[in-house]
Amino acid sequence: MSFVSGLQCRECKRKYPVRPGAACEECFGPLEVTYDIDGWKEAAREGRLLEPVHSMWRYARLLPLEGPPRVGLETGWTPLVRSRKLAATLGLKELWLKNDAVNAPTLSFKDRVVSVALSKALEFGFTVVGCSSTGNLANAVAAQAAAVGLKSYVLVPADLESEKLIASAAYGARLVRVLGNYDQVNRLCTEIADGLGWAFVNVNLRPFYAEGSKTVGYEIVEQLGWRVPRHIVVPMAGGSLITKIHKAIGELQALGLAEKAPFSVHGVQAEGCAPIVQAVRQGLDRIQPVKPRTIAKSLAIGNPADGHFARRTILESGGSAESATDPEIVEGIRLLAETEGILAETAGGVTVAAAKKLIERGAIPRDESVVLCITGNGLKTLDAIRGSVQFEQEIQPSFDAFLSLVENLTPA
Repeated sequence: MSFVSGLQCRECKRKYPVRPGAACEECFGPLEVTYDIDGWKEAAREGRLLEPVHSMWRYARLLPLEGPPRVGLETGWTPLVRSRKLAATLGLKELWLKNDAVNAPTLSFKDRVVSVALSKALEFGFTVVGCSSTGNLANAVAAQAAAVGLKSYVLVPADLESEKLIASAAYGARLVRVLGNYDQVNRLCTEIADGLGWAFVNVNLRPFYAEGSKTVGYEIVEQLGWRVPRHIVVPMAGGSLITKIHKAIGELQALGLAEKAPFSVHGVQAEGCAPIVQAVRQGLDRIQPVKPRTIAKSLAIGNPADGHFARRTILESGGSAESATDPEIVEGIRLLAETEGILAETAGGVTVAAAKKLIERGAIPRDESVVLCITGNGLKTLDAIRGSVQFEQEIQPSFDAFLSLVENLTPA
């Protein structure tokens, strides 16, 4: 049973039927899915709102599909890890890590949004799908399109990490490298979606695609025993994830599934591409686009589509914004790996490094519960830390040679 009621402009509130499209015809504001809230509440009271599965589709009735999901049935329900060593290093009493670095099938939170978008594309009858991407989305679209027999085109900046390029091509996607940054790639995809009538997940399917991010928030709260953490730190590229996590927790509270406790969301970016952070810091009411210059390519969106809403979400929740330099990003990746055994991509390094700054300046009190969102796997961005790791010297295949090495390594 679907609880979707339609689409609505987030600015002027004009309503539309469920259809492909992302912008309001009246004011050009972004469209968002609306739901039958009373139907949700009745289903929650009767105990039939949640599905008895351990995947993101546990929350299928809270998502914008008319029928059952058809893509990514194993996606989601990733671990919420209680941190001990990293918590001690940062001086926190209670720290959790939402680890989408192990998400199925392509090791990033983008698997969630693509599962929803491609399921919706099939409902609409599309046979060709695509995306503009900084890497993780390209992987997710290529893999999940292959799994259901959809033809896919993924367009990416030409200088993307080779691991992400190779992975996308391996799934059989038509991988198109564009000589430009992400914002230029995205504009091209908008023209293609309009001109050829294809389904681009983050263009004409964006209202549905974005709703998949809500499952991160749903899972955090349920995995904490329906308890809302006081602080959540979220990396920002286009800015959608942080708004949807906030929205998800608000929905659970309104439905009586989660405690009605205050919570703050904190948005973090790489210093070399931090338009949302800068807007929050400077008290601006609009986002000033920037030219990305950072190793965190998955966050390198200089003109974020949901930047305005991300800024508003941070401020309205009582959160803060922070950025991390490239050396700090590498340090954050290493710190997370060495303390918790989780190898995150550069976005995870941003999250850890910027969270450390937020804690040090008191924006996040040390005695309150904190969740860090780790959104992608470090195996995709090994070049970022290549120069920061060292290998031991080569030895002959003998026990004596190994003992000699160990003796040289042991402090006097």
